[in-house]
Amino acid sequence: MAVQAHSSASGPLAGRRVAVTGAGGRLGQALLRQLHDAGASLVALTTGTQPLALQDRSGRPIPLETVTWRCGEETALEPVLSRCDVLILNHGLNVHGDGSAVAVQQSLEVNALSSWRLLELFAAGASGQRPPAREVWVNTSEAEIQPAFSPLYEISKRLLGELVSLRAPALAAGGVRVRRLVLGPFRSELNPIGVMDADWVARGIVFQAGLGLGLIIVSPNPLTYLLMPLTALMRWLYGRLLIQRPTEAPALSRDR
Repeated sequence: MAVQAHSSASGPLAGRRVAVTGAGGRLGQALLRQLHDAGASLVALTTGTQPLALQDRSGRPIPLETVTWRCGEETALEPVLSRCDVLILNHGLNVHGDGSAVAVQQSLEVNALSSWRLLELFAAGASGQRPPAREVWVNTSEAEIQPAFSPLYEISKRLLGELVSLRAPALAAGGVRVRRLVLGPFRSELNPIGVMDADWVARGIVFQAGLGLGLIIVSPNPLTYLLMPLTALMRWLYGRLLIQRPTEAPALSRDR
C-alpha cells in the first residue's frame, strides 16, 4: 500500500520513505508521528500481528504501511527495504537481571545481530543510488558507554555500537549514511521508570537529524554528551589504523 507524505511539509525528510523497526513500541510510535509531521512516507516494521493505527495531533489517521517481521528472517524484508530511503533500527529487548543462556542468546540476537543484518541488507541495495544518500539510524542507547542496570542489555548494545563503528566508513563509501542514536532512559515497555517522555525524545531525534548531525544524543546525563563523542572518535581512529580497505586482501591469522 502506497502512503503519501505531507504535501506542505519541507525539510530533509519530506517525501522520503522511512521504515522504523520496533514500530509498535512507545518510541517507535512517537518517531512515526514526528516523521509524519516532517513529511516522510512511513513504513512500520513490527513483530505484532495487527496493523498499526496512529493519529496525528488533530486526531486524523496517519497513513502508513505496516509490515510484520521476525528476528532471524531479515532477508524477507528485502523487497520492503529496497523501496525505502531511510531505515531506523529501533527494536530491542531487555531481560533485566536474567543471565541464563537463553537470555544471552535472545539479547545478542535481538539487540545486536538482527540490527546488523538489517543494516547490511539495506546497504546492499544502495549501490548505484543517486544523492541524497540512503540512511540508517541506529538506536544504540547510552548503555553503549554507561551502566543501564541490565548487564545483557549493556553487552548487546555495546556490541551493536562496535559493529556500527566498524562498518560505518565502508557503508558511507557505498552510499549509505549511518546516524547513531544515543538515548538516555525514556519511559517505555522496556523501561517503565524511564525519566524522559518518548514523544520528547522522538522530537529531539528528528530535530537533530534535520540539523545534519550524525551522532544524535538525547539524554538528561551531561556525561553522555562528553563521553560518547570521545568514544566514537577513539573507535574511528582505531578503525583507521587497523581496518583494511576493501581493495586489500585480508590477512588471516589463526591459532594452530
